[in-house]
Amino acid sequence: MKYQSAFDIIGPVMVGPSSSHTAGAVRIGNIVRQVLGEAPRRVRFELAGSFAETYRGHGTDLALLAGVLGLPTDSEDIPNAEQVAAGCGLAYEFAKVNLGLVHPNTVLVTAAGASRETRVLASSIGGGKVEVQELDGLPLKFSGERPTLILYHEDRKGFLATVSRILDGSGYNIARLALERRMRGGEAVTVCEVDEPVQDELVSALRASIPVLHDIRLVYVE
Repeated sequence: MKYQSAFDIIGPVMVGPSSSHTAGAVRIGNIVRQVLGEAPRRVRFELAGSFAETYRGHGTDLALLAGVLGLPTDSEDIPNAEQVAAGCGLAYEFAKVNLGLVHPNTVLVTAAGASRETRVLASSIGGGKVEVQELDGLPLKFSGERPTLILYHEDRKGFLATVSRILDGSGYNIARLALERRMRGGEAVTVCEVDEPVQDELVSALRASIPVLHDIRLVYVE
């Protein structure tokens, strides 16, 4: 169930005419920035469906740009996102594409920073809610509504059991846990949603206890 109350359907406090085309788009951009883990230098937005047809008129372009710049949904700077991007030296482009059978409000965002790059396929599903469909080409779904750990690691036996044990020992309740890999024993990504705010001590414990863990990102959009 996506919605828990009428307030979920009405949407969040925001700047812009549409929760799907503005608030949701800002949140998608926020997620991309958090997954990247650093200020983006180059971003490409590939829009499909309704996003592609109306993104300029509905301000979706400014909302997506504002999101990757780290602005929240109620920021008064969203209409000035292009000027903010210019001030930050951010290079960006928008393109209309056919992404196949996806939600009408879907965008594929490719963002590059000083040291890494990420690709996020995400949809704005109404009321300001969003859902990531793919992360770096892997079918990993999450919304960012709960504190979400993105774990980049080698595919090894016992990895999920170790993560679960550390979280349980640190007092965290796992709401959802999903792993995808490119090949057996190769690169893998685990998405772990928890019910409690993630503290730095947990991230440190995971890094120190799991040698095959290469990197961690924390995603949470309010």
